[in-house]
Amino acid sequence: MDATHSMFCRQQDLVNPLSSMGMQISLILVISHIFNVVLRTLGQPGSIAQILAGVVLGPTALSHIKQIHEVFFLKSTNNYYEVVSFFCRILISFLFGLEMNIQYTMLNLRLVSLVAFGGAVVGGLFGLGVSFYLYGQMRETTSMPYFCMIIMLILSYTSSPIVIRLAAEMRLSASNMGRIAVSSALITEMGCLLLFNVIVNWRAKAILRGFGCIVITGLVVLMNKYLALWLNKRHSNQKYLKAPELLFILFILVSSSMVTEIWGFNSIISCFVVGLMFPREGKTARTLIHKLDYSIYNFVLPVYLGYLGFQCNLIALKNLNDLTNVAILILLSIGSKLSGTLLACHYLHIPLSEGVFLGFILNTRGYADLLFFGAASKGIISFPAEIYNVLLAAIVINTIISGMIVAFLTKGDEKMFANNHTALESQAVEDELRILACVYDPRQISAVLALVLAINGSGTSPSTTYVMHLIELVKKIKSNMLYHQKENPELSDDEEYGGNDIAEINDAIDTFTTQTKILIHQKKAVSSFPTLYEDVCNDAEDLHITIILIPFHKHQRIDGKLESGKEGIRTTNQKVLRHAPCSVGVIVERGLSRVPSFSQLIASDGILNVATLFFGGSDDREAIAWSIRIAQHSRINLTIIRFLLASLPQGETQPERNEHESIDHESNDHETDILMSLSGQETVNEIDNTFMVDFYNRYVASGKIGYIEKFVRNGAQTVETLKEIGEMYSLFIVGKGGRGHCSLTIGMSDWEECPELGTVGDVLASSELAIHGSVLVIQQHRDAKKNLMHD
Repeated sequence: MDATHSMFCRQQDLVNPLSSMGMQISLILVISHIFNVVLRTLGQPGSIAQILAGVVLGPTALSHIKQIHEVFFLKSTNNYYEVVSFFCRILISFLFGLEMNIQYTMLNLRLVSLVAFGGAVVGGLFGLGVSFYLYGQMRETTSMPYFCMIIMLILSYTSSPIVIRLAAEMRLSASNMGRIAVSSALITEMGCLLLFNVIVNWRAKAILRGFGCIVITGLVVLMNKYLALWLNKRHSNQKYLKAPELLFILFILVSSSMVTEIWGFNSIISCFVVGLMFPREGKTARTLIHKLDYSIYNFVLPVYLGYLGFQCNLIALKNLNDLTNVAILILLSIGSKLSGTLLACHYLHIPLSEGVFLGFILNTRGYADLLFFGAASKGIISFPAEIYNVLLAAIVINTIISGMIVAFLTKGDEKMFANNHTALESQAVEDELRILACVYDPRQISAVLALVLAINGSGTSPSTTYVMHLIELVKKIKSNMLYHQKENPELSDDEEYGGNDIAEINDAIDTFTTQTKILIHQKKAVSSFPTLYEDVCNDAEDLHITIILIPFHKHQRIDGKLESGKEGIRTTNQKVLRHAPCSVGVIVERGLSRVPSFSQLIASDGILNVATLFFGGSDDREAIAWSIRIAQHSRINLTIIRFLLASLPQGETQPERNEHESIDHESNDHETDILMSLSGQETVNEIDNTFMVDFYNRYVASGKIGYIEKFVRNGAQTVETLKEIGEMYSLFIVGKGGRGHCSLTIGMSDWEECPELGTVGDVLASSELAIHGSVLVIQQHRDAKKNLMHD
């Protein structure tokens, strides 16, 4: 006991330094929660509350009391702080790299790089100017070039952890502005840290060690690639890895980071690169995100931000000179970031309001600033205590001011961050498509993944897909088994919901991701059926989803008939259709031996025929907008079938076109006839005509998509036509409604069973007709303020 005490607690310390550090962490978390409760009512983010908690606990307030100061500020705690901060920053950097949206950053690399470059360069220039003034304030002689470079880095730097937390708490992570801010912050931070490592280690031996760090990072990336692949195969029937395997991966990360730190380099960049290059598919990445996400965002980051305020001593700013220096640094920091970002935004034609928002959110500072003028730079420069406190106070106050302004801008201009892509029709094919696909059980996952694969058929149409497992919350049944007697004690109570369905769905997604290299983000909603739709709609709004895909409540039996599932599924689907903040697609999965199932798009290499039915209206236009994207897939043969009203001149009947009669794309006469037909039908409104003419000129005339016209007089002939083509296509796509009083569907609603599918969709899904293909019914996002007409 005495030996242990002498090892961890020096004679001059009142308490064990580990106990002191534990109390500090606990109090930071408690005080930050109290501040968060108060500031949340004012719309302020939690990161501001955490920094303020550190300020209150530090020498500015509570630690100014002698008794508390003697407990918290021990002479032997510095080494413990450095060890804890080392583990915290490598885990934070690794998680940020693992969660970074690589696809978005690469597609918008020029934009985010210019935004980051603009703020950093102007900040560096402002820092160079103020560094001469601050150098004159120093009472100790030091290297002026190094001092100027450190000040330039401080004013150029942006704290990516604070930006990420601000974006998440303000629900901006999925918005365009939020993603630009996060990507720009990461680029700025990694660039500043890279320059800092070069400045500190600008020696011959250090350069060789730097190359050694690069080699070690590359080896860790390569090792993780094969290790993740092996672990994914080893646990093919489980959702997560076991704890020892997870610890082994983290052990490799920590070991490589320790070598990097011992050689004199900061390990933040290497950990970020390791996380960035880590394989995203499979159970390994899912386990890492699941285990690290909660602990880091709820414990590590709050302590990280609280410690920033804890070190600040505002009471020490007693004289006017120190206060002036702090004010100058804050004004220069805000001015440089704001002006540099606005210049970049002006060049990129980004609106002024969005440029102001980016300027303030990129003006946040963080822990890396402490590395710039702290212990990491002592080899080249040593800051006097007064200058150190001035810089630290300026960083803390600047971050608090910028965070509050960001919260005010977010709350004041909600339209700037609103999801403007709530319908496919208004989007260009090159715009990102964000999909939220919902499944209730494993049998529905194949149809969902087939649609995801179809929509990702071309690299020119970027998409982000979320698969949400909807689980009914039921009353738990009491068990007489003890915890250690359960078959899988590693699962928490939360994981028990969904039973074996979770493992089957995850296995299907893992296999799909491995085969196609399409990244799927998984989510889960556990709620009772009456409120389950709220989770779907809220997530769709937060994630800026363009279209929600939900499975039909009926599933196909062996004999081909559709069998109803739980009534709660149907109720949930109806509520999603009614309250969704975006477009919605309902999937009716079918497929017999006569017609290849659309799900075979994943398993086979054959060509699948897909038909989109167009009667007119907003929903049918939305269906064509979806079809245009899947038509780019090499194994999908898409045909647009337009239904037109057959005219009856002077009692004569007009012959109906043969079902195989289509447009000869190479004939100018046929093209002229079709264009006349598109603009001359009296039963089709002007919007539909304009839409179809534009569609024909872009896709039909070039031969990319097939086009067929069907002339019918009423709903009965429409049904007969649908029967004729029922065995020709693996998937039928049609709009739910929005056609108003349509003569083409008169009488079809008389035997309607499922209004949520619309008139035509209900006929296609009916078991009474010989239609064997799957059906996708699409409803365009409806503005509640408009007076909409339904079938």
